[in-house]
Amino acid sequence: MAKDKTVYVCSNCGQESAKWIGKCPSCGQWNTFKELRVSADTGSQAAHHAATSIRQTLEKGSRPLHLCEISAHDEPRIDMHDAELNRVLGGGLVPGSIILLGGEPGIGKSTLTLQTILNMPERRILYVSGEESAHQLKMRALRISPTDEHDNCQILCETSLESIFGHIKEVKPELVIIDSIQTISTEEVDSSPGSITQVRECASSLLRFSKTSGIPVILIGHINKEGTLAGPKILEHIVDTVIQFEGDQHNMYRILRSIKNRFGSTSELGIYEMQQNGLRQVSNPSELLLTQDRDGLSGIAISSAIEGVRPFLVETQALVSTAAYGTPQRTATGFDQRRLNMLLAVLEKRVGFKLIQKDVFINIAGGLRVTDMAMDLSVIAAVLSSNVDTAIEAGWCMAGEVGLSGEVRPVSRIEQRVAEAEKLGFQHIIVPKYNLQGFHHSKFKIELHPVRKVEEALRLLFG
Repeated sequence: MAKDKTVYVCSNCGQESAKWIGKCPSCGQWNTFKELRVSADTGSQAAHHAATSIRQTLEKGSRPLHLCEISAHDEPRIDMHDAELNRVLGGGLVPGSIILLGGEPGIGKSTLTLQTILNMPERRILYVSGEESAHQLKMRALRISPTDEHDNCQILCETSLESIFGHIKEVKPELVIIDSIQTISTEEVDSSPGSITQVRECASSLLRFSKTSGIPVILIGHINKEGTLAGPKILEHIVDTVIQFEGDQHNMYRILRSIKNRFGSTSELGIYEMQQNGLRQVSNPSELLLTQDRDGLSGIAISSAIEGVRPFLVETQALVSTAAYGTPQRTATGFDQRRLNMLLAVLEKRVGFKLIQKDVFINIAGGLRVTDMAMDLSVIAAVLSSNVDTAIEAGWCMAGEVGLSGEVRPVSRIEQRVAEAEKLGFQHIIVPKYNLQGFHHSKFKIELHPVRKVEEALRLLFG
């Protein structure tokens, strides 16, 4: 009888080691190696698995192909009947793919998943719940959709992986939902559910099932206190797509963001609004992210940003006050902290405003986290507006990246940014001067103000 093998796996990057190591040689993190017990197959079991694999390979007629023989057409995708989710997935769900949906507890992961499958009556779906009872899921389904005519979705409350595979063979679903992967356990591993060993083995088994059967699987995972997906980091390497559901429980807006996607872009963004009867898709986020009454309020600047393929206007809020303690604070919410420090240095060095003894707080309204470089100009304008306690006139917005020498660098897809600002009723927009080369501004009614340096933009806003 073969003995079980014990290995040590880094929970941060998935590096394996034969013995425990204090510092991971791959990612450099300390005390991240966890013990993982792997059950060894006997010779007959290994031969059986190999024979099965060879038989499946021969039946499929697999052989090496020349590159010119491979078809380049896109994979057929499953419509999720949710425009925001389809956009984040890259156009829909790819058959045979495995998706990991992560988020904090209570953020709405199960609600989003249940709401999506209730809108897919043409698909036979198996929803496996390891956290809630069937009665709880029924109450949630009635709150989302009062009609009781959902015969396409079957609910299974089970935590044993072997039992789940048995029910899958009977039901033959077209889509499998696992809620959540931390509650599923397999008999092959002797450890508690949610441990690194169980999560890794269960995810690997579900991956083999998804790839061999062509049935897509959606895994729901939790977020730990560090803000990363619970379980080993290798779990993110196993799946095809990692989607994170973000937001504040005290805020009505939820953001669906793609972290990894083998079948699409990772820069797409989906926005939802939490309501009593579920999540509502926000097709025009600009109207919700802007404060309706901004007249007379200092420290507010509007920027035309782009996340993925969709442009929207973002409200940048800034507060500058005298430092109450010896060391001034620099705090940014939804914006890169290091980039804020760089912009403040540019504002002090190139423009001449002394902020060394001032506390600076930056907030992106609506709970968004924006990475677009075109936000630089609005951040500087909001900081200066709060510093001099002078509001920016209504009807002005801006887009531009700020360089270290104080120049306003060009940004991508300027026409979409200008069109979004005009659609929401803005009369003036500040843009980099180099973006106007080959730009047909005659079709826009909004007035364009090209600038080369930060001083020119601030002179336009504050005189």
